[in-house]
Order: sequence, then C-alpha cells, then structure tokens
Amino acid sequence: MPKKFDQEAKGRVVRLIEDRIWAENMSLQAACKAVASKYDVSWHTVRRWVQQARKNESVGRAEEDVVAENMRLRRENRELRDVNELLKAASAFFACQAGHPHQK
Repeated sequence: MPKKFDQEAKGRVVRLIEDRIWAENMSLQAACKAVASKYDVSWHTVRRWVQQARKNESVGRAEEDVVAENMRLRRENRELRDVNELLKAASAFFACQAGHPHQK
C-alpha cells in the first residue's frame, strides 16, 4: 500500500534533494535515489515531487515578475503623464510669447 506524505514532508524531501544537488553537485536522479531510500519511497516519486515543486516555483516567480512589471509600468505611465503636462504648459507659454513678441 502506498504511503501518504503531507505537503510539509514532501517539501522537506524536496529541500533535501535540492541541497544535495547544490552542495554535492549531484544529478537530480542521484540525489533522488540517495534521499528516497532514507524515506522508503521510490526515487521516481520524489523526482516528480521535485519537478512539481520547481514548476510551482517558476509559476510563482512569473506571477511576481508580472506584479513587479505592472508596478514599474504604472510608475513610468505616471512620469510620462507629468512630462506630457509640463510639455503642454511649456508649449502654451511659448505660443503665447511668440504671438506677442513685444511683451516680456
């Protein structure tokens, strides 16, 4: 009968595997085999957990990137509106000056 692992346990296993990959320069397969044997679970299963965690992380990062880009674009929009208003005012001022060259 298959064992049930809660998300916290899966997360710990995934972190152990990622740590092994990084610290010991292991391949994903080798790290999964090393960690999975300690938890009495198939290395294929923990490999799927790692792949899913990586996928979820990249989706979360993509959402954060969209939010950051949205904030940057809003700020840029605001700055461009301010510059546009300044240019309109300057244009009106110089048009008025050009129409009346004797006034200063």
